[in-house]
Amino acid sequence: MEPFHTGISKPIPYANVASTPNIGSTSGITTTPWMDTRIWRRLPQKLVDRVIAFLPPPAFFRARAVCKRWYGLVFSNNFLELYMQISPHHHWFLFFKHKSLKNHVYTNYSGNNGSGRPNYEGYLFDPYNVKWYRITFPLIPPGFSPASSSAGLSCWVSEEAGSKSILLCNPLIGSLIQLPSTLMPRLFPSVGLTITNSSIDLAFAGDDLISPYAVKNLTSESFHIDEGGFYSIWGTTASLPRLCSLESGQMVPVKGRFYCMNYSPFSVLAYDIAMNHWCKIQAPMHRFLRSPSLVESRGKLILIAAVEKSKLNIPRSLRLWVLQECRTMWVEIERMPQQLYIQFAEAEGGRGFNCVAHGEFVVILIRQSEKALLFNFSRKSWVWIPSCPCANGSGMTAENGNELHGFAYEPRLATPIAALLEQLTHPFQSFTA
Repeated sequence: MEPFHTGISKPIPYANVASTPNIGSTSGITTTPWMDTRIWRRLPQKLVDRVIAFLPPPAFFRARAVCKRWYGLVFSNNFLELYMQISPHHHWFLFFKHKSLKNHVYTNYSGNNGSGRPNYEGYLFDPYNVKWYRITFPLIPPGFSPASSSAGLSCWVSEEAGSKSILLCNPLIGSLIQLPSTLMPRLFPSVGLTITNSSIDLAFAGDDLISPYAVKNLTSESFHIDEGGFYSIWGTTASLPRLCSLESGQMVPVKGRFYCMNYSPFSVLAYDIAMNHWCKIQAPMHRFLRSPSLVESRGKLILIAAVEKSKLNIPRSLRLWVLQECRTMWVEIERMPQQLYIQFAEAEGGRGFNCVAHGEFVVILIRQSEKALLFNFSRKSWVWIPSCPCANGSGMTAENGNELHGFAYEPRLATPIAALLEQLTHPFQSFTA
């Protein structure tokens, strides 16, 4: 099993981005006395396992080809326990292609292979080494779209109107878990997901199907399960605030709450998971925002948006605000350099942009374009990143309507709560194409 397709893993030269060496390359490497196999082969297996557990995901899966024992490490409970204890966190991103902003269909129909079954594929972005990898999802049946991601599991939701079927997939090890379907019929609801080692919370909000021809943002429903034995399987519902207007999409989890944007005028909707209650939070400069996005970074809720007003005394810009602990006040924490914003605005051309964050990184993707920016909170740096090498060479252009939609993704070999889910929820039943 090789989830990382290395054919496009090399960094692509691009302005303002330094090329990084291919980890898998062996050119120029010479053997030294320090690499004497008579010494290194005598290392205790426990020590070798600790070294392997620290490897980044692509290197780990390449190492599995060395011997049968290393190949079987993903099936070893002892190794997986060690891996969960010491493996470093990787703040990566998982992207998919789609054309419609409303109907999030990410199927690559050209990869059908003549079998009638779609070939779902995504694109992993490693911001540390500025590298792209292609990854496939062969276990996902037709009629599902990715909706969220947390703790190494990607969440897929059925596209048909009605009660939603949910799948949790770990693409690295090829696992698939089917959750119970939602109770309320919906079209394309907003989805919130947060998974820890001991619990999972999942929420669907809005797009209530009130008739075969109409939807309204009326309610939300949630799913909870934890290792303590407490669970609520879609038994908890809540009414959304009156006259809310949220677009279908992903909700952002931050410290026990799910957040999403509300439109006309701009504000932020917050759902308290424990209290089962929704509220509205006023957005900063809400009358002058364009393409606002909510992201989570290092335990904070951050709003990213362009600020535009013809009579504003300050130049147009792209800004970042963080929501304070009081949950009523926003503080500006960063502003794109003006010279860079001029380049960004020219590339964007008024089409708008989407944002996704993970750890200290924020990716800003220009809609209907292959261009994207990477912001590093730790270094306070902005760089243009390589364009995603999409399948069959089809780029992200305004002409074909394609664009990337992404999620924060932490590549993991195991998620402890997954074992509990497999025991307490219905076993996965095969879907036929």
